[in-house]
Amino acid sequence: MAELKSNSKHPSGLYVLFVTEMWERFSYYGMRALFILFMTKALLFDKALGSQIYGSYTGLVYLTPLLGGYMADRYWGNRKSIIVGGVLMALGQLLMFFAGTFYQQPELATPFMFTGLGFLIFGNGFFKPNISTMVGQLYPAGDKRVDSAFTIFYMGINLGAFIAPLICGYLGDTGNAADFRWGFLAACGGMCVSIILFVFLKNKYIVTPEGEQIGVKPNSAREVVEAGTPKTPINYTAMGIWVSVFLGLLFLFLKQFEMDVVGSFIFSLTIAAPGYIITDPSLTKVERQRIWVIYIAAFFVIFFWAAFEQAGASLTYFAEEQTDRSIFGTTIPTSYFQSINAVAIVIFAPLFVWLWGGLGKRNMEPASPFKQAIGLFLLAVGYLVIAFGVKGIDPSAKLSMIWLVSLYTIHTFGELCLSPIGLSMVNKLAPVKLASLLMGVWFLSTAAANKFAGTLSALYPEEVKAEKLYSPIGSPEAMAVLNNNKLDEKVFSADPKGTNSIKIAKVETKKTADGKDSVVNISVDSTKTAVVSNYHLKVIKSNNGKFDRALMLNDTLMFTHDSIDVVKMVDGKKISSKEERIQTWNLKPAKPTFMSVKITNLYDFFMLFVFMAGAASVVLFLLSGKLLKMMNGVR
Repeated sequence: MAELKSNSKHPSGLYVLFVTEMWERFSYYGMRALFILFMTKALLFDKALGSQIYGSYTGLVYLTPLLGGYMADRYWGNRKSIIVGGVLMALGQLLMFFAGTFYQQPELATPFMFTGLGFLIFGNGFFKPNISTMVGQLYPAGDKRVDSAFTIFYMGINLGAFIAPLICGYLGDTGNAADFRWGFLAACGGMCVSIILFVFLKNKYIVTPEGEQIGVKPNSAREVVEAGTPKTPINYTAMGIWVSVFLGLLFLFLKQFEMDVVGSFIFSLTIAAPGYIITDPSLTKVERQRIWVIYIAAFFVIFFWAAFEQAGASLTYFAEEQTDRSIFGTTIPTSYFQSINAVAIVIFAPLFVWLWGGLGKRNMEPASPFKQAIGLFLLAVGYLVIAFGVKGIDPSAKLSMIWLVSLYTIHTFGELCLSPIGLSMVNKLAPVKLASLLMGVWFLSTAAANKFAGTLSALYPEEVKAEKLYSPIGSPEAMAVLNNNKLDEKVFSADPKGTNSIKIAKVETKKTADGKDSVVNISVDSTKTAVVSNYHLKVIKSNNGKFDRALMLNDTLMFTHDSIDVVKMVDGKKISSKEERIQTWNLKPAKPTFMSVKITNLYDFFMLFVFMAGAASVVLFLLSGKLLKMMNGVR
């Protein structure tokens, strides 16, 4: 009876790792929910630049687990790596708080932000692969509870991801750019809670079934104890060859494909690092075949996460600009939509645990590659739903929240088929001595996917694009001209075909001490006007809701004025004031292209993900039988 109980319940250590990961994910997703909004609303970056920075950050976050996995395997062990990573991430969130505090001083805010991102990137690298690896070590080899354990662990990840946007969004996404810092500070607090819980609970609960402490020794040392074989020396010749391959690929991506440095680095390492591991001469034939299964599955995971991670970038733009967020007279903050996926996982993950467990008892459970193919198919379905929602609509129109909620819910089902199953598969297929390193390779594919996601998000078709932001007006004469050219509110009438004649002006600027352009004079040509449609004005209004004056620079470029509320601390007191802003808008921005196909509207944009995920699903499904044989008995 006691044996039955031990085999039917999960060990207490799983729930320690559950809560540790939950608060770490609270920290990560709380910051992520605000990041793209912070860049575009507080630092006033345009969408393309914000998307590229977002993609580089999230890509590097999943790249550094290679370093963290290697350090844990060879030197530190899982526990020390987790603690070091957690401290680095807490410092990174604190630096983001300082970036939010000094957002009106770009010369301070930008270095704080990029330094904070650096701490978060390296900290995550030490934390992420090692806590995932420890989950599998709680169970004896071949235990059928491992898949369920990773799904429960994944619920912890998503419980943190659900709470984070609500709390950090409530504090930071208020419409006042000065408040972003409080969301970042809350994320810092979550990371501190994670580390404190882990430090105080690890010795008592994170142990093997035999009572041995997990994660104290490096995984390579653990293999020596278990197998009784000498430690495998580093093959410096092979390392030199693959470093040369990496440098060659880096040059190719930089010069021939004209990628940025971060993208070139990530994609080069995505090829070279797995190559170095698979050529290890100490691997047996079975081990090498199983590692190939990890690599092939990881390749298809790139397409999944590249589409899925639009949630933090292009889908955030969509929620901000084209989603009706009003409910019972209240406007829901954009950041709250980041919680939909997480709460759906918390709700539906037990259903998937029950489903896989029930099928497993009947020997009908699909193998990991089949589950991942199903996940990709569901991802394509989610984008197909929202593609139909936006088809043929006016870009200034706002859609019901149900479309975005439907997409996120369907994507949740796909994620539950793919992500926790992938973590479990790596744990079951990886040789012991390479456990954390191959978990790092798994996350490396996610790094490539996130960088690719940023590139794809930059294809988001803008109907109106903010081209330039000027520093405050430098002369009373320029302000007087703007004051005499208030934009008439009647242009926002219900008639979508209405047009408006707006005066053409000549604008003179000069460089300020900080290198920005300041408007010093505006002269209006009363004989020239340009026709601007209500449609274009509504689109600008949806992007820049407080603008109240406008002039045209030519038939394409519009010059707008607005003011934002600024809160400063003076002698310990909050002082409210308004800051003037002048912006140039392009009414006819060039449409992006992808593989020679022009993305003219949101329907085209979303269908790109339908075809990409759908094709990957079909190919992986066709390969699944072969992959199952290469797994050599592991399912």
